[in-house]
Amino acid sequence: MKSLFKVTLLATTMAVTLSAPAFAAPAAAAKDAAPASNAAFKNDDQKSAYALGASLGRYMENSLKEQEKLGIKLDKAQLIAGVQDAFADKSKLSDQEIEQTLQAFEARVKTSAQAKMEKDAKENADKGKAFRDTFAKEKGVKTSSTGLLYKVDKEGTGDAPKDSDTVVVNYKGTLIDGKEFDNSYTRGEPLSFRLDGVIPGWTEGLKNIKKGGKIKMVIPPELAYGKTGVPGIPANSTLVFDVELLDIKPAPKADAKPDVAAEAEAAKSK
Repeated sequence: MKSLFKVTLLATTMAVTLSAPAFAAPAAAAKDAAPASNAAFKNDDQKSAYALGASLGRYMENSLKEQEKLGIKLDKAQLIAGVQDAFADKSKLSDQEIEQTLQAFEARVKTSAQAKMEKDAKENADKGKAFRDTFAKEKGVKTSSTGLLYKVDKEGTGDAPKDSDTVVVNYKGTLIDGKEFDNSYTRGEPLSFRLDGVIPGWTEGLKNIKKGGKIKMVIPPELAYGKTGVPGIPANSTLVFDVELLDIKPAPKADAKPDVAAEAEAAKSK
């Protein structure tokens, strides 16, 4: 499951720099390129050298694309020239100039990344509110005092779960644009968890149905992952969940007393 459980996140600043790659470039990521024939290389050393160069080139290409997302457009020709000049030991910059330039570049990337994150977070908050306002008008939708919106499609039977209960569910989670970030149905495996061990929106929402029940929940960011977000779920995201409550397992009673009569009977049979 993708980060449904409560997590503590360190505040981090996204920085995409040439000295710190954010990803590996596996061979499977090549763009529909036909595999090179071994006949193109005289030996394994040549093939390995080419592979290293191809990996470096792919990384640099993707790095340039990442910078463009932040509004920074680096000159590809100068990037390639820098690599070639370094191999030829003819760099136009001294080691000190290189270090200073890269430090300034990293600072610029961090500033641009922070600005983009703040812009995206605000847009997510605004779009999320508009989505919730529209959903709230649908027939059967209820809004709680915390801002949780939900629609019970099937109530279920028995008792509603309590915070200390373990529940078993199937669910699908999407962003407001319909992009799916998690789905237990496609995994073919329901999820089991203690009700008070998940995001507040789930803890509150599932108490509105019983075993066998189905519910649609639209959860505002303050009841989900807030201003930080998690991988796959951007900051200030409103989340949409369709949940089916398969089972409820009450927590063992900590103060339960032993059955004295049963123990005595068991002792007699020994």
